[in-house]
Order: sequence, then C-alpha cells, then structure tokens
Amino acid sequence: MVNKVSIGLVQIGGEPLAVEENRDLTVRWTERAFNAGADIVVLPEMIIHGYAFDWRALAETAEPVDGPTVKQWTSLAAEANGYVVGGFCERDGESLYNTAVAVGPDGTILHYRKTHLFANEKIAFHDGDLGFPVAHTRFGTIGLCVCYDLRFVEVVRLMALKGADLICVPTAWLPGYDKERWDQDGMCPQGKGAVLQANLSQVYIACASQAGRHGEFDFLGSSILVDPYGKLASGPLPGSEDAISVTEVDLGAAKRAQVRGELIAPRADRRTDLYGIWENGLENGLKY
Repeated sequence: MVNKVSIGLVQIGGEPLAVEENRDLTVRWTERAFNAGADIVVLPEMIIHGYAFDWRALAETAEPVDGPTVKQWTSLAAEANGYVVGGFCERDGESLYNTAVAVGPDGTILHYRKTHLFANEKIAFHDGDLGFPVAHTRFGTIGLCVCYDLRFVEVVRLMALKGADLICVPTAWLPGYDKERWDQDGMCPQGKGAVLQANLSQVYIACASQAGRHGEFDFLGSSILVDPYGKLASGPLPGSEDAISVTEVDLGAAKRAQVRGELIAPRADRRTDLYGIWENGLENGLKY
C-alpha cells in the first residue's frame, strides 16, 4: 500500500438543474486537478443537479447510480489512474436521493446516500439507506458522507472505527445554521467542525464545497483538507470563488495519530464496556 497521496479539492458551483453544463464543468475541473497531480479529486455535493428541491424537476433529470455522470467520472478516473468523488441526484425507482459516489479506474467503489437531510432537502429526497461503507484503495481506506452528516459526530467516528484513513465529504455549505459566515481566516463554522472531528477521530477529512451564488443560494466555499491531528493541510479556499487545491499527504498518519504518547492512545482508550456505536440498529447491528 502506498500511503502518500495527493488530494484535490475542487470548489465550484452548479446551476440548478443544468445537468449537462454542470457535468461538463466537473470534467474540466477534474481534469485540471488530475493534471496538477491529484490522485483523488473531491467535488461538491449535488454538483451535477445543483442545489435544488423541486422534486418534480429533479425527477426528470435524476440519474441511476450507473448513469452518465458516474460513467463520465469513471472514464476520468481510469485515464488518470485515480479516484473521483462527487455528488448528484440519484433516482432509484420512484425515490430520489442526495447521493455521492467514489469511483476509480474500474468503476464505483463507494455508493452513499445522504443520511441526515438538511432543511428543505427533506421535501425532495428520501433518507439515505446504505449505511456508512468504507473502501480499500492502494493509498489507504476511504469513507464517504455528505455535508450535514458532519454535524453528527457518530458518522465520522463510525467510519474511523471501520478503518477509514480519509473521509471525503462533498458539501454545499450555507450560512444560517451558525451565527457567523467566516472567521478572520476565511473559515466557516462547518469547517471548524471538520477540524475538530478529524482530531478526535484521527482521520483525514477532505471537504469540497460549492461556492458563490447559484440559484437562490450563496454558498460559503471554505473547502478544506484536515489532517488527523486537527491541522489544516489545505484551505480554506476563498468563500465566494471557484478554486482548486492539490495537496500531498501521508495517509499513514491516521494510524500514527491513534497514539499521542506513551500512555495516551485515544483509540485504544475508548471504554467500549460502557458505550459504543451501533451500525444498523441494536437487534442485528454491529457495535464499535
């Protein structure tokens, strides 16, 4: 396994329901990131369909998980021998999902449906039902969640306990949940939460957000890459601008961060005799 990996954050905005134009946009920026040396490229949440809640309009343009977007991203991944992570509106039967995938040269390695729907997303989408899978790559083990999922600390902790070294998070960060938009360093509150969770769960977290004004929303940008000690490896990217960063990191640091001193081992020090995280319910689930 090669632990050194270059992670590309692509911060762009998608126009609502402009699927073909947005897909072309992701192709251009993903190629740019790969050409800059990225091994893994992370795109924002719902970047193909834009951040929209008109379920009737979404239903007309939504795609299956093996549809044109995933095929296009897989082609890009194969050409670069890398990985592409990003979000779109998935249709499965009559149900719509806020979906993210991670694809490699041979196709989809992670298929995730947003578990915690935010505000009006509840009107358009069904709750995610695929759990929190992780996938092994030649660089390390990666997990996947979407935006508001980061507000629930169990999500990152669960994937970390399942072996994730890196958690990729397509986002569309918006103002309104917190009292401030950005601090003096251009960091939004959602990013601060990612910094804290990376440290507490000893994982890399890569967040790529939409940015600028698209449709009725002003996105916060502030895309970041955080290391397992809670230190920024990249970002925050400018709040209102399209931007890209490519940063080399050592995913092996995620394992090393589990021991902080001779008698300080935050992963091993968990008291699972007193508490734990259950995946897939108490009856038939697994406890971590």
